[in-house]
Amino acid sequence: MFKNRDVMRVVSARFISRVGGEAAFFVGIWGKAAYTFHATPAQLAVLMGALSVSSILGTVISGVLVDRYDARRVLIAAEAVFVPVALALMLPTTMWQLTVLAGLLGLFGAPVMTAAASFAPFLAQNGEELERVNAWIEGAGSTSFIIGPALGALLAQFVSLDAIFAFDALTSLIAVVLVARVTLRAPERVAHERSSAFAELREGLRYTYAHRTLRYPILIGTATWLGFGAFGALEPLFYRDVLRTGVSAIGYMNTLFGIGLVIGAWAFSRLPSRAVSARGLAFVAAGVGVGALLYVGTRSLVVVAIGGLVWGLVIGVADVLLRVLIQNSSPDHLVGRIAGASQMHRQAGELLPLALAPSMAAAFGVQAVLVGGGLVMAVVALLSLPEARAVDRVPRLRAGRASASLAAGDQPISPNP
Repeated sequence: MFKNRDVMRVVSARFISRVGGEAAFFVGIWGKAAYTFHATPAQLAVLMGALSVSSILGTVISGVLVDRYDARRVLIAAEAVFVPVALALMLPTTMWQLTVLAGLLGLFGAPVMTAAASFAPFLAQNGEELERVNAWIEGAGSTSFIIGPALGALLAQFVSLDAIFAFDALTSLIAVVLVARVTLRAPERVAHERSSAFAELREGLRYTYAHRTLRYPILIGTATWLGFGAFGALEPLFYRDVLRTGVSAIGYMNTLFGIGLVIGAWAFSRLPSRAVSARGLAFVAAGVGVGALLYVGTRSLVVVAIGGLVWGLVIGVADVLLRVLIQNSSPDHLVGRIAGASQMHRQAGELLPLALAPSMAAAFGVQAVLVGGGLVMAVVALLSLPEARAVDRVPRLRAGRASASLAAGDQPISPNP
């Protein structure tokens, strides 16, 4: 049985840290860019590109560090370094200064995400506990979407945009205090000499790509985020230019999105066993695309609110399901690097559309490009169903509900999946 106190400390740290992070990103950075500096689609794309590239670099480094030193130590160090970066975001007076600091935010924020994604296997003792711990941790992260953007909107409305960044720094410090008391299960070590960090990174990537039970969820996640990537550059402009609202509306609508995330994380634990599978992930990923269409498909703020709630619910299920499928196939000594590979693919998926989003928005309009992103998500996910069926016939390292539900006659497609 996992230790409830340690799980609750990690859950609380995850929630508190991400409350500050979501407020800082959705209202602080987006708000300052779109409403203070009146950013164009191209400027927002550059800002998000800087954030994504630096996040990929931070993720690559942190995956190796987690496997060397454990998730707790990496999270503590990353949160501590993150504090001055968050405070520095109060200083920019131009768009390019904000872009540079967003890059630093990605570099030092990515290790926080990678470390948080690596706790569950060392708090849980088996596959079913792994699902429960992940649901708690991801549920906490999802709940932050309710509180964070709402607090950011209130701070922007009644104090200032810059107050949001001070709040973000404070939440990181609180997370450090909470995680410092956590005790993790010792990983099962594989006998080998420690090599260079680059060699360890290659080992993690090689293992990830060589095993289809890891390759499929990571790549379907990448495809999903490719469809989502345009939102990073265009979503604040959707509120400013299409819906014609103020900056606070971004926070309040993302609060509804957060409520959906929490409901989705809770709903994951109620899914039937057959849904905790690669096929289940394919259908949920298609649902993410449909939710995006509902969110941005009209100019009605009421429909946008409903769409944000529904979209958040589906993404809440998808996040936990993706994490469980990946961790069920991750050996202890590679958990951090595989989590890093997953985060790296996610950030790359968000990055690539930024090169096209500004020109496409100029040609077709902000709303049309966002709708197209939703269609891409849904179509790619449904086209992956044949591979998903094959993946579900391969046993996993940790026997969760998906593995336990394999039919007795099911066999791996090959001895080296």
